[in-house]
Amino acid sequence: MSKTFDVIIVGGGPAGYVCAIRCGQLGLSTAVVEKEKLGGVCVNVGCIPTKALLHSSHVANLVKKSSKYGVTVGDIQLDFGAAIKNSRQVSEQNSKGVEFLMKKNKVTVIPGTGQIQAGKKVVVGGDVYTANKAVVVATGSSVKGIPAIGLEINKSTVISSDEALFLPEAPASLAVVGAGAVGSEFAEIFNAFGTKVTLIEALPRILPLEDSESSATVGRSFKKRKIDIMQGASVKKADIGANSVTLEVEVNGNTRTVTAEKVLMAAGRKTNTEGLAEAGIQIDERGFVKTDANLQTTSPGVYCIGDVAGPPMLAHKGSREGVFVAEVIAGEKTHPIRYDNIPSVTYCSPEVASIGLSEDACKKQGIEYKVGKFALTANGRARASDETEGFVKIIRDPKYGEILGAHIVASHASEMIHELAVARENEYTVAEVELAVHAHPTLSEAIAEAALDSMDRVLHT
Repeated sequence: MSKTFDVIIVGGGPAGYVCAIRCGQLGLSTAVVEKEKLGGVCVNVGCIPTKALLHSSHVANLVKKSSKYGVTVGDIQLDFGAAIKNSRQVSEQNSKGVEFLMKKNKVTVIPGTGQIQAGKKVVVGGDVYTANKAVVVATGSSVKGIPAIGLEINKSTVISSDEALFLPEAPASLAVVGAGAVGSEFAEIFNAFGTKVTLIEALPRILPLEDSESSATVGRSFKKRKIDIMQGASVKKADIGANSVTLEVEVNGNTRTVTAEKVLMAAGRKTNTEGLAEAGIQIDERGFVKTDANLQTTSPGVYCIGDVAGPPMLAHKGSREGVFVAEVIAGEKTHPIRYDNIPSVTYCSPEVASIGLSEDACKKQGIEYKVGKFALTANGRARASDETEGFVKIIRDPKYGEILGAHIVASHASEMIHELAVARENEYTVAEVELAVHAHPTLSEAIAEAALDSMDRVLHT
């Protein structure tokens, strides 16, 4: 069979399906090729099911101390299998929601693996599809192991986040290799369900891409909950048994042995670029597709979005790229993507959210800055909710008040960060952020107070 569309998108994750929706809105006949369920990693084995599990872990931790709030419950029974079942139901609902959106926007879904060929053609099985205007690569990324030391994912004792989301019960012990967002979130989940968790990070601190104060705050919180943290730790050897794994880990010149029922690999992802070079699409030395300012690849008429197009490897970044590319293809006026203004969030407890530059980045780049900070211990809503771990930090230009960066550690940091994302997108100063009246009592008052603190006018500390 041979069929023609205006746009063919290979990959139905957050980048691909959002691009398809926008193409449909703009009147372009559009097809999405997807070999698995619509929604990609994010909806099926990533963002959505993990957030459902994190909510389960939050409930578990809350119930454990509920008597403090005047609510006494009976014996607490933790059922990881039930939490997994709930997360799968949430995931399935979201995937079906994407299916509905495809139908609503008249997008044709082609099941199977798409192989891109020159001339804006995509082969799926024995069928050839041709794009009149553009092909969009949205093939995403996948988990990786450490083959050099024999630590390959075997889906039983050495698992990825994919397998972790289908476990029938929580393991007695778990070593998590990689303490970025994924590793820290799974450490949070399994710890809440009674697993003895060891978190191993090769860099000097957990959440190494976040502000150092943010990392330290989460580290203290994890240690209170008896999560064993090994920072600056390099896994040198892995002995994989039938029912457990023993890791030889070097920490500060010393060797430690960690034995766990399972090892969860969370040390990064690799891009899915197989077969792209044959279509004239060049890949850079880091494994990402080379693109121009409009995200067009080195193959004319072929664009690239999402994880495979380059960092940050975040669903919301891919979605924004999907909208951008759809508008480029349709000849619409587009709003440039500010890659320095994409929020980063880790949904552990407390949550960590950031945007723009950190203090370390300012120092490294020789940028003058001033810091405003407000601790949640001084925030009325945080006290009322018994969620006082964390702070809001705003880094500003000392002359004009431009917001260079912001870092939030709080129970709802993922929701709070967007006030500062909007402020930076519209070039508001700290003075203009503070001028907006913030409702009381709210955690967001801490943003206004941090802005005031950067101007030496803080009110409540």
